[in-house]
Amino acid sequence: MVKKMQTVTVLTPVNGTVIPLKSVKDPVFSAGMLGLGFGVQPSDGQIVAPVSGKVTMVAETKHAIGFSTPADNLEVLVHLGIDTVDLKGAPFTLTVKVGDEVRAGDVIATMDLAAIEQANKQTTVILAVTNSSDKLDSLDIATGTATAGQTVATGRLNANTFNAKRQGRLPQEGKYDELAAAIVANVGGVENIKSLIHCITRLRFYLKDEQQANDEVIANLKGVIDVAKAGGQYQVIIGPAVTDVYDAVIKLIGPELSNDAETAKAVAETNAAANRPTTLWGQIKYAFSSLIGVITGSMIPVIGLLAASGILKGVLALLTTFNIVDPKASTYIIINAMGDSVFYFLPIFVGFTAAKKLGSDPVIMGIIGGVLTYPTLVSIAGGGKTLGTFLGMSVNASFFGLPVHMASYTYSIFPMIAGAWLASKLEPWLKRVIPVVLRMIFVPLFEVVIISGVIILFLGPIITVISTGLANAIVAIYNLSPAISGLIIGGFYQVLVIFGLHWALIPIVANDIASTGHSYLNAIISATMVAQGGAVLAIAMKSKLANIKELAWPATISAFSGVTEPAMYGINLKYGRAFVTASIGAAVGGFLTGLLHVNMWGFSGSLIGFTSFVNPKGLDFSFWGYWIATLATIVVSFTLTWFFGFKDEDVATVKTAPKKRHLGETA
Repeated sequence: MVKKMQTVTVLTPVNGTVIPLKSVKDPVFSAGMLGLGFGVQPSDGQIVAPVSGKVTMVAETKHAIGFSTPADNLEVLVHLGIDTVDLKGAPFTLTVKVGDEVRAGDVIATMDLAAIEQANKQTTVILAVTNSSDKLDSLDIATGTATAGQTVATGRLNANTFNAKRQGRLPQEGKYDELAAAIVANVGGVENIKSLIHCITRLRFYLKDEQQANDEVIANLKGVIDVAKAGGQYQVIIGPAVTDVYDAVIKLIGPELSNDAETAKAVAETNAAANRPTTLWGQIKYAFSSLIGVITGSMIPVIGLLAASGILKGVLALLTTFNIVDPKASTYIIINAMGDSVFYFLPIFVGFTAAKKLGSDPVIMGIIGGVLTYPTLVSIAGGGKTLGTFLGMSVNASFFGLPVHMASYTYSIFPMIAGAWLASKLEPWLKRVIPVVLRMIFVPLFEVVIISGVIILFLGPIITVISTGLANAIVAIYNLSPAISGLIIGGFYQVLVIFGLHWALIPIVANDIASTGHSYLNAIISATMVAQGGAVLAIAMKSKLANIKELAWPATISAFSGVTEPAMYGINLKYGRAFVTASIGAAVGGFLTGLLHVNMWGFSGSLIGFTSFVNPKGLDFSFWGYWIATLATIVVSFTLTWFFGFKDEDVATVKTAPKKRHLGETA
């Protein structure tokens, strides 16, 4: 029996019309930067507590009140009006103070709607669960007219919070509120703060008058390491807990004084400075680790879709194998579209997620992904038409007379990640040189043209040259020794998948099947899929973390259905050693596949494609060799991963790694 996660309820704090958070006319709240929530267009000014718990924060200007619930440690912020911090508390009367215990529905404040409107400010009351990213899987909002104290939001605790609560080990919340209040008071109060950002160890205030800040008092606060002044910033050095203190300060002074873009930039710069090693080998490892982090971070948001699609593709393979569905029938075409679309249009999704990871515009990168998967460009890449050769590549298109090799970018991720990185460098420069009144049109215009052009004219052909060279080398090795080539291909094939270099092998497999009816090479590739599944199966069975199990089990099914991306990017590659142990298992499986001369008569591999190893002329040893190699692959990858490839502590290490920095960053 599956246990349901516990739900939590939130009341509307005021009479009025409940609206979705995205409809709130404040970019910080509407973008969800402060967590899940909703807005209310109030019909009167009486404010009630939306939850039962303790008052943890009251803004100096009375426009924001924070609560913490004792049962679930949810942090709930009620923000009275938009940009009302400028009114310095005049329209608000509070009946609570920090430390008070309240019950949901208790009257806590009143706001003068007429005074707010007269000051040309919006009266929208906003509620946000500021730690929802850590606590909640979802928050369902009932929009429309509601009375104060009515339940309008129902949330579901995520697995980690639910399990922690069940085991009685929920962490304390709000422990930095007192420190935040002391810092704000001693930098001159809210009215002396122009804005606040942070890096990996420091709060970075932009103050109106630095002379008002009391350096000695702040430096001696418990939780503060020191004070520094540089680059027009008043810097309070906190250490690893800086993000927690920053969140507490922002709760106090209001989100309108935050600057997420500058914070992301400061964190990236100081992270780079703190992490970059000095030795050549250390720099190589650092660069590779950073690349893997970007790749896995870009793929994580779509892993669930990939796993679901992989399972659907596996089911479709079974339906066609047992002649339940005709591959030429419309039923097959419809189901195949359902299972294949996320892979076919992967550049669009990866462009969006990679841009968010690297700090470029997600929508623009999604459009660039659309350029690369545009049907006419895909048809050029797959049309087989050759206009000549250039630098050893087939020329199938031209661009203003320049010979171009148009590669296929469907199913690919690496070109989009490279494009997102380039956009993160190009975008700030474009914004500096293009006047503000022209940016909305010309920044996207230049970005789409330049980055699409770089990928199509340069990056794609480079990847094609490298992958073609690798394919030729692999074929040469296979002709020399099937067993040795199985060992090498098995061990490194999924590495090629990461960088999109495996595509040059697909035409070789297709040509083998078309010309001879079978492919020894595809049999080796099948073993690599099984290996990824065996490794992630070990993690699914070994891990006691609910969030890891929830991802690992579907990834296992998907890998055994022939789609390894969820296993690779969601689990194995993300936690490093598991990808290595899977690759060792794949090398063993590839070696046995080559040694036993296992042949394959179809495209579908892994466990779901077992019938592809049946010789149409009659069952031969290839079928039994497939099972020997497959079982050996699962045993090796499973066992190595179980004992050496993964432990639950790895999850905490990956999550907290960005905070484990030395304090010697540059100011």
